[in-house]
Amino acid sequence: MLADIGLGLTRAQALAAPKIFQLNHRIGQREVVKLLVLILRAFVDSLRVKEKPDAADLITLADDLARTYTHDSVKDIILALKEARTGGHNFYQALDVSTLYKLIADYFEQKACFLENRHLDQKANGASTQAADVKLLGDAAPRMLEHVAQQIPADHPNAEGLRQKLTITNQKARRGLITPEQAAQQRAEARAATQRKARPDWKASPEAQQQIDKRHRQENRKIMERYRSPNL
Repeated sequence: MLADIGLGLTRAQALAAPKIFQLNHRIGQREVVKLLVLILRAFVDSLRVKEKPDAADLITLADDLARTYTHDSVKDIILALKEARTGGHNFYQALDVSTLYKLIADYFEQKACFLENRHLDQKANGASTQAADVKLLGDAAPRMLEHVAQQIPADHPNAEGLRQKLTITNQKARRGLITPEQAAQQRAEARAATQRKARPDWKASPEAQQQIDKRHRQENRKIMERYRSPNL
């Protein structure tokens, strides 16, 4: 499925495609999330790895993508996955949601640089400013993000989750979805979260682990029922 949709897909086509917020108005946010879930599932199924995200993880990721990249297109996400698939990325027999999100976030970082450089080229050539696709992006926010990310210890029990939150903050700030004050507050919360004490000696008892697993299965079923098409 993903190979068929992404066949011949280019950045220019992805840029010209309807944006996610437009699709939300046309077909509804629920349908957009379902579409993203199908795309993510097709990508995950195309990889020969032992450990893969489950249905609940993909639904959560699809919902995050639909809320974060409202002014980008579904074809952008397809292209991001296609480039990750054909770009020689090594998943080391495992794929989790944080890795999947980073692949997509990296694509949008590259897209932002591409659009900014194109804007500068057009401006230098005297092209109309109305033809520009993005405003010049300052480098203060990315530097702050990088500085905070570097402060997260590699052995922190929630290091990957904190980095993912910082990436989301960066993407929302660059697209004007949150104010600079809100971005600064979220980065401050990330710094505070790095002070959490790790508990490597903690482990659930067999009985408690069974209850945890049972609760996770119940939550997965509820989420799948929520996003299941009425005619299935």
